[in-house]
Amino acid sequence: MKKYFAAASLIAVSLAMPLQAAGPVFDTPAPIAYMVDLSSGATLFAKDADRRIPPASMAKMMTVYVAFDLIKQGKLKLDQKFAVAPETWRKWHGPQAGSTMFLETGEQVSVQELLYGIVTLSGNDACVVLAEGISGTEPAFAELMNQQAKKLGLTNSHFGNSNGWPDEGRTFVTARDLAKLAQATIQDHPQLYKQFYSQHNYTRTLSTGQVIKQDNRDPLLGVVAGADGLKTGHTEEAGYGFTGSAEQNGRRLVMVVAGLDSYNGRASESVKFMNWGFRAWTPHKVVAKGRKVGDAEVQGGGSALVGLVAPKDLAITVPSGTSPAMQGKIVYTGPIKAPIKAGDHVADLVIATADGGPQTLPLVAEADVAEAGFFRRAWLGFWGMFGL
Repeated sequence: MKKYFAAASLIAVSLAMPLQAAGPVFDTPAPIAYMVDLSSGATLFAKDADRRIPPASMAKMMTVYVAFDLIKQGKLKLDQKFAVAPETWRKWHGPQAGSTMFLETGEQVSVQELLYGIVTLSGNDACVVLAEGISGTEPAFAELMNQQAKKLGLTNSHFGNSNGWPDEGRTFVTARDLAKLAQATIQDHPQLYKQFYSQHNYTRTLSTGQVIKQDNRDPLLGVVAGADGLKTGHTEEAGYGFTGSAEQNGRRLVMVVAGLDSYNGRASESVKFMNWGFRAWTPHKVVAKGRKVGDAEVQGGGSALVGLVAPKDLAITVPSGTSPAMQGKIVYTGPIKAPIKAGDHVADLVIATADGGPQTLPLVAEADVAEAGFFRRAWLGFWGMFGL
């Protein structure tokens, strides 16, 4: 069961001030916009964030996530090569096929090159070749995408193909789900994210000797400090969209805009939105690294309790220039079963402020708790018979 404990000793709570205030205002023509601070879990802005929309090329983030996960598991290697099937080349070659990395029929292409082609160049051809190379067919690969979506909790998303090409509504996402996918990519695969998502351009040399250099369409790269991903998207149906991220002074934001009506509008709104996130909001430290916040109950352990400490300096996100009233509680699913290792993430500190929704910060075990020995297990069993 989930346990809740007030953290009154940790946070000074002003009982006279109700937690009912508005955060900083942001005005955008984007029909859909969403921003989250990954450092605190705070949602900074949400405008129709749960409306199902066609993702266009932002769907490629899931194709890349699937590939990253297979690489992490050792089931896929960056130097592994896949052939460009003639029928795939015919379908995804030429102006009618949208963005391309100019793959050639019969060409053997490495997974690494395909990933650059997807992330930097938004190559529709690269997505399909990678999908077919991994799963045999693109529909089979789409099943992998949906399995990952389920694992990641993308409850309002479904993928019918690998590149976000219009498919009569089978492929859809929400801004909130796109932000979750971006967060998972950054946190689950940090080295691969760093390698592939921050390239400003990519150059290929064709068999004819022709050199083709294409720029990344990410509107934040080189414009907003700390910007390092993720993915743009555009179709007539979806309009212009972008899922982006940037990190400044250890604080990382993820933003999504969708449904804009022009390339330049997407660029200007994305820059304005991300700058607003960093300027209008600021971190507010609540717990120092290593400080004990409370205890959690332990089941079947040599100790009945384990201390809960901050694994790093913990900060919430608040409007710049404010020091808001806060209310906090410790939350965990327990009693927590032994054995427990010091540093294990076993609980969360959930903090509510007047300016937004709850913010969730991790708490870790202060010390190891071994499984109970024979005599303690017998003792616990005895008292358990009486429901004590």
